[in-house]
Amino acid sequence: MAELGDPQLLAKIQRAATDTLAELDRVCHELDIRYVVYGGSAIGTVRHQGFIPWDDDVDVCMPREDYERFLREAPPLLAPEFEVVSQLTHPDYPRPFGVLGIVGSVFTPSVARNRAFQVPLGIDLFPLDRIPKDRRAFKRQSAESWVWGRLMFLHGTPTPDTGLTGPAKTLAKAVFHATHQGLKVLHVSASHLYRQWEKVATRYNNTGSPVLGDYCTQDPLRWSAREDELFPSIRMPFGDIEVEVARKFDAVLTRGYGDYMNLPPEDQRVNHAAVEVSFGVWQDPEQ
Repeated sequence: MAELGDPQLLAKIQRAATDTLAELDRVCHELDIRYVVYGGSAIGTVRHQGFIPWDDDVDVCMPREDYERFLREAPPLLAPEFEVVSQLTHPDYPRPFGVLGIVGSVFTPSVARNRAFQVPLGIDLFPLDRIPKDRRAFKRQSAESWVWGRLMFLHGTPTPDTGLTGPAKTLAKAVFHATHQGLKVLHVSASHLYRQWEKVATRYNNTGSPVLGDYCTQDPLRWSAREDELFPSIRMPFGDIEVEVARKFDAVLTRGYGDYMNLPPEDQRVNHAAVEVSFGVWQDPEQ
């Protein structure tokens, strides 16, 4: 297989992801489900009218109620080459967020090179939950959600690639492997870990807080926004399609990334460095 640094492979991944994003956009509009492009995908949309040139995936986020509707209601409306993969469909799914993927495809980043579950190439779907006004409560909640999310990851990935070297790498590998084995010996399922994570992430969803955040990340405040900063969203070009972008995208992106319109230094232009990529049933229109 070609390395991900191969520009032809990267371009093909981007074409496949764009087709998947177009399908997500179509179904969300049919179901009146709110979403916006998220993180690097939002920067790419605003700065490049598509992908950040070196990026190899697409992320979107949705308020929790829209996310849960998408997981339940989107599958029967999807074209046959696409599928939703999440804890609802696969009890051994090792991530707290779902994916709209291409049937039969695989995309394994280097950090999860030993992961048993084969996550499809597609669009990562991140639920947004309410951030409490009380800072101490938020810090406790975000710490707990991060622990449960990391345990989910280690449940499915015995020896993740840490990027460390020397003794630190050896120690981290031993700790991660011991955690993985401990979860197996104690018969702790991925579903149990997900339920614990979800319970923490949704703890303050009935408090009326106007601020939304992504508890799949270590720092939910980095991409945090009032609901009226996100919606009603606006349409912007993404390659040859259009997607939904946060209504006040400049405020949201500046809060999370600072001067996001300037390119980072070359040594910071990294992607997931996938160790396995296959495209399943997707047909590349350029081949």
